Amino acid sequence: MLLEMKVPSPGESISEVEIAAWLVQSGDYVEKDQEIAEVDSDKATLALPAEVSGIIKIVVEEGEMVAVGDVVCIIDTDGVGEAKPKSEESAPVAAASPSSTPSAPLDAKATPLAKAMIQQNDLSPKEVTGSGEGGKILKDDVLDALSSTTVDGPRGMERKKMSMLRRKVAQRLVSVKNETAMLTTFNEVDMTAINEIRGQFKEQFKQKYGVGLGFMSFFTKAITAALMEFKDVNAMIDGNQVQYHNYADISIAVSAPKGLMVPVIRNAELMNFQEVESEVKRLAIKARDGKITPDEMMGGTFTITNGGVFGSMLSTPIINPPQSAILGMHNIVQRPMAVDGKVEIRPIMYVALSYDHRIIDGRESVGFLCRVKECLEDPTTHLLGGDVKKSLGL
Repeated sequence: MLLEMKVPSPGESISEVEIAAWLVQSGDYVEKDQEIAEVDSDKATLALPAEVSGIIKIVVEEGEMVAVGDVVCIIDTDGVGEAKPKSEESAPVAAASPSSTPSAPLDAKATPLAKAMIQQNDLSPKEVTGSGEGGKILKDDVLDALSSTTVDGPRGMERKKMSMLRRKVAQRLVSVKNETAMLTTFNEVDMTAINEIRGQFKEQFKQKYGVGLGFMSFFTKAITAALMEFKDVNAMIDGNQVQYHNYADISIAVSAPKGLMVPVIRNAELMNFQEVESEVKRLAIKARDGKITPDEMMGGTFTITNGGVFGSMLSTPIINPPQSAILGMHNIVQRPMAVDGKVEIRPIMYVALSYDHRIIDGRESVGFLCRVKECLEDPTTHLLGGDVKKSLGL
């Protein structure tokens, strides 16, 4: 029996996708639920699993745009064979001569497509730096390695097609600049109190919950507290109306191999520190492994982006539409500060709030950022109810 595999809907409002890469070849035997392709939508990269076992025939080339519901391959369920081991999936198989020596096995952790590309281009896994979870090698890691080892003279260049996700991000960023009245206000936060709490309780917190006590939970809790007070910052424009929210769905910008992903922490205002840290870790891992779903990136009311992890001192983050504001975190630097008439060295972070002036006035934007600063500089009073250990569940 021949089964036509059609493109499933990756999520609401997505009508077409791009076949980013085939992980198998026509004529291969595939097993049910085996990942056979990577599919790019304008929101995420998803894996396409085989619906049945059998011999596959590919009918759509890599890089082609296809509508949801289109046929991309045909699987002959009467075909017999044996699926290749995961380390050999998608890799070309050469006939062995009596005197040939099998190539050395690829021991490094890598996706099937990355392994095939390494073998096809005669690379050593040691030449490729993996950016996936636990150092797993991804397709883009192999492309980076090839671009650094392939030189076309002193003025060499390479052309690479933008992914569907990157093209969509580019369109959205340009539209934000053109269609919003975006302004940015800045402040500085003394991180002394947070550093002291983390220094005292982070090991105990990690032992109990299996996640670190990071800066993100403090910032998320401070922001949700401020959003409940400054309703305009948690609102968005819908036509000629303003839509307000009595909840805080916080989008967290995550750098992933396919580009910037922004998964959402739902009802963050109801979470405790452990729940925030666990959810941030879960979503970040899924995003970096390319397993995040479009539904997990939709519906946020406010965004946090942390350029500090890359060493950024200060930036003006761009609003994530249709939201009205975004907070940028930056690196923490020891700076001289005037404290009670004396100069002291304190760990300082600059923070930036970009906002849509069509809906948020200067008073609200500055008041919101000052409230966030207040919560972060005295977290025991404003975020932990006066009892750090009890609030952290320790």
